[in-house]
Amino acid sequence: MAAENHERAHVHVSGRVQGVFFRDATSQKARELNLSGWVRNLPDGRVEALFEGPSENVRQMVHWCETGPPGSEVKNVDADFETARADPTGFEVR
Repeated sequence: MAAENHERAHVHVSGRVQGVFFRDATSQKARELNLSGWVRNLPDGRVEALFEGPSENVRQMVHWCETGPPGSEVKNVDADFETARADPTGFEVR
C-alpha cells in the first residue's frame, strides 16, 4: 500500500535527450533521491520516465529533467502527477 505524501510522475522529455547519457544520468539521480520507476528512449526521440516515491523527491526529479545531464538540450518536459500506486521496487533503465 502506497504511503501518504508519496506520488508518481509520468514524464516525457523532448529535445536532444538521446545519445547523451540521459537515461543513465536519470537513473543515477532517481536512485540518489530514493525513487522507484523506470526510464526509456522512445522511437520519436523523446525520453519517457516514471518516478515514484516521496512527493518532494518526485518533484525534485521532474525539475532535474528540465535541465538533464551535461550534453543534453531539453526543450520540453510534460509531467502528469498522480497518487503513488506501488511500494518502491527500485529504478531501472529500459
